[in-house]
Amino acid sequence: MVITGRLVLLALLGVIPVVLYPGATSILLWAGILAALAGLDLALAASPRRVGLVRTLPDSVRLGEQCRSTLVLRNDTARRLRVTVREAWQPSAGAADPEQSVRVPPGEARRLTVTLLPARRGILRVETVALRSTGPLGVAARQVTVPAPGVLRVLPPFHSKRHLPSKLRRLRELDGQSAVQIRGAGTEFDSLRDYVRGDDVRSIDWRGTARRRDTVVRTWRPERDRRVVVVLDTSRTSAARILDEPRLDTGIEAALLLSVLAERGGDKVHFLAFDRRLRARVDSTAKGNLLGSLVSAMAPLEPELIEADWSRVPAQVRAASAHRSLVVLLTSLDSGAVEEGLLPALPGLTQRHVVVVASVRDPRLEEMSADRSTAAATFRAAAAERALLDRAAVAHQIRLLGAEVVDAVPADLPPQLADAYIRLKAAGRL
Repeated sequence: MVITGRLVLLALLGVIPVVLYPGATSILLWAGILAALAGLDLALAASPRRVGLVRTLPDSVRLGEQCRSTLVLRNDTARRLRVTVREAWQPSAGAADPEQSVRVPPGEARRLTVTLLPARRGILRVETVALRSTGPLGVAARQVTVPAPGVLRVLPPFHSKRHLPSKLRRLRELDGQSAVQIRGAGTEFDSLRDYVRGDDVRSIDWRGTARRRDTVVRTWRPERDRRVVVVLDTSRTSAARILDEPRLDTGIEAALLLSVLAERGGDKVHFLAFDRRLRARVDSTAKGNLLGSLVSAMAPLEPELIEADWSRVPAQVRAASAHRSLVVLLTSLDSGAVEEGLLPALPGLTQRHVVVVASVRDPRLEEMSADRSTAAATFRAAAAERALLDRAAVAHQIRLLGAEVVDAVPADLPPQLADAYIRLKAAGRL
């Protein structure tokens, strides 16, 4: 049972007869009247337990986009339903109007729509709906919480997609400028041409020579089926917020841009989310659209408050690709975590693969290091300089072990990582 504001007003009006006729009798009489009114209203109110509910939700929505949750109420009672509906969405769902009132005649249904604007990526769940059925007098109501489950997958926004057309143009220019015909190498047959002095005799095509009655050799196209393995660190360091965005979300943006670019460039892509165990895996060789598979797999990823076990990463990379690959590690360059975990594991990767370590840098470090207006600002500038020097030292150690380093602010990390991929491809290192 729930009392309404109308019953409270009636109780306040009872002060007048109590003042005019003081005594226990008048108080008890007025209380009895209020109780009778509340009991009558409850008896006449439609039962909220006999209300049918059907929820409709989209399967997914991108972060920053609006969607609607539709709830259909069906009145299965013989009385008119005066009900207030409140949906139990979590605050990050951004429900604009979670509480609505509606009147439903017996045997009819009404549709309620809640506008959602999610503020966080991930899986949003709603389990229950609170129904408050008010009687015709409006002084009391029946309230019950009934199950009405729903799941909404909030996908990464992929803001870095705007860089994709320009990067694809650079890839096409690269393909047009590179020589695609070489002698005695590669695995894809291209054509036959006349033998010239200096050609490898093993490339002579004897059947073609017999048909033409002149010595001809095979030419080959270099292998273009490269492999790119993107490893996203989901350990505790990915929980740090840089410019009000978790480091993990910036890594997701960079991984999406690089993966889609490499896939459209003809390479095979393998995505791994890892800390101490594998959290997600997507392969471009699987059926379905790569971008759709990536955003679906990345949507539920959350930072795990544990240290990453980098000693297991080489085995995970081997499981994804047994060939020489470009391995991109999206992690942090914090000196303590890298020196104890990543650096000892890097030689096992650089001996077999081309490795790029990508990390997001807080732009406030440069701002703090430039401000020396006060004594407190000078101390902050010294701390920022120390942090930048530590990052530079760690990056230098990584380069000494044979890996490339991309260290950029959040807005620049995705395009700079894509540029590093294109640069390695142009240099023939992939």
